[in-house]
Amino acid sequence: MFDDLIPLSHCLTANRRLTSTIAYHGGHYYDAGHFYAAVRYWVNRLRPQPFQRYALYTEDAYPFAVMLFALFHAGKEVWIPGNNHSGTALELQQLGCQLIGDWDAGRTFDYSLESTECPVLQLSLLDPAKTRLVIFTSGSTGQPKPVDKLLIQLQLEIETLEKQWGNRLVDASALATVSHQHIYGLLFRVLWPLSAGRCFHSACYINPETLVTASREAPVYWVASPAHLKRLDQGSPWDGIAGLCAVFSSGGALQQEVAQQILACSGQTVIEIYGSTESGGIAWRLQGNEPLVPWTLFEGMSLKQTEDGWQLISPYLQIPRIQLDDQISLQDDGRFILHGRLDRIVKIEEKRLSLTELENRLLIIPWVHEAFALVLAKHREAVGAVIVLTKDGRQLLQTTGRKTLIRQLRETLYPYFDAVVLPRKWLFLERMPTTAEGKIEQSILKRLLDLDSRRFPFVFGIEKTGDSVELKLNVPQHLIYFPDHFSSYPILPGVVQIAWAEYFGQLFFAIDGPFLHMEVIKFVKVIPPGAKLKLMLSWKASPGKLYFNFSSELGPHSSGRLVYGYKE
Repeated sequence: MFDDLIPLSHCLTANRRLTSTIAYHGGHYYDAGHFYAAVRYWVNRLRPQPFQRYALYTEDAYPFAVMLFALFHAGKEVWIPGNNHSGTALELQQLGCQLIGDWDAGRTFDYSLESTECPVLQLSLLDPAKTRLVIFTSGSTGQPKPVDKLLIQLQLEIETLEKQWGNRLVDASALATVSHQHIYGLLFRVLWPLSAGRCFHSACYINPETLVTASREAPVYWVASPAHLKRLDQGSPWDGIAGLCAVFSSGGALQQEVAQQILACSGQTVIEIYGSTESGGIAWRLQGNEPLVPWTLFEGMSLKQTEDGWQLISPYLQIPRIQLDDQISLQDDGRFILHGRLDRIVKIEEKRLSLTELENRLLIIPWVHEAFALVLAKHREAVGAVIVLTKDGRQLLQTTGRKTLIRQLRETLYPYFDAVVLPRKWLFLERMPTTAEGKIEQSILKRLLDLDSRRFPFVFGIEKTGDSVELKLNVPQHLIYFPDHFSSYPILPGVVQIAWAEYFGQLFFAIDGPFLHMEVIKFVKVIPPGAKLKLMLSWKASPGKLYFNFSSELGPHSSGRLVYGYKE
């Protein structure tokens, strides 16, 4: 299959059959003829424009491919942000970018995918050493950073991927649960299929059930992340997953127990990819039942140890080498083991602390399933710990209480750490909140850890899907509202419920406009101290309305809509 690759610079000029399928989008298959026509249409529109720099964001992958190559052939500079939030848009505009694609809330850009205009417009080959795009890091450890990529770098990586797995994929279609707005999704679900002549599906398949249903028509492979793979359970469509040509995972290390479950239930050995936006792909591994499987470098890669850690020498880089942020131990056979990020060494009250070591010590505790540590900077720096408990841990939390469990966790850490660096804030969740790329959403965790426990509930469950989120909340008995409302029969004030809905709504959604008014507010049943609640939030950007609903095992408690925007 490698010999059949079409270089990215030739994708609009190659002698490809016009009837060959490019993508499946909006319930229709688009062939090369449709693709060429749509790109030519947009080249004709974009070339006369005086703007040079464009920020491209689309919800679906096929319109993205059309606009990306149209911008390339129009001689424009393309910036690819990770999201289309209003703050991101403003920052890009300040950097001189024109916004193109799905930027207006509630409205989809008209991509003219069916256009037959400009049929005679001739497109020249792209220069792979000069055609460039800017893509952003995930921002999981800070502000997303722009990274320059030349077309030749992306093509070299595609060639390596095709040499490694082309014979396995053959003519399989690419289906994904990750966004094409990040480097992993961009390569694996758009550019690699386009270069290799494989069909890619335009929409994301968040649910494995819909992905498996789509796989019944033709062979497919799954471009996934650890965040999605670890949600598979006994009720997942394992027979369908077993029939996939391959399952890829990137964006973070896949837990061994998740890899083992997938292997046991479907026979699929997940192909993990290690890399970054800056470096591109570095290595891969197949996790089975063996503990601590090493990573294998891609062809042409090598590692060199320096005083500051490890350098990667890679053909994908514009400069010959790059310093890695990870701790590595190199094996005799050239493979290596990852031991966490170097930049996770922090100072608290002048005491050094490895956040990775702290997490590993927590993971040894039988009650802890997952652990994530981070630094909170408010009045003074302190460590926060986010814990996903095992079944026994959840039982312990229920029987002994939160304070007792925290005390016991801290006691297990005392022999290894100075008291000043031990976590001061604790958050117990059913599941870590992650992005579609599998990155832990640190900004959300920090906000939740910073909550004033005298005024806010404890959050122990987060389930976000699109523009909706379900939160599981514990209402502490010590909230400041109860003594005055009322001393003999304490209940949670309605105004506090509305304030909670607004706070969590602004935490999880890009609510930009000011608050205007409320609609259909209903208080059905009182909320007492100690209640366990479910808060459903749904954000409708086009009318600017946040829907909320508090409920429990006793039924609905309150609901309504908060309206945001600007008065006309």
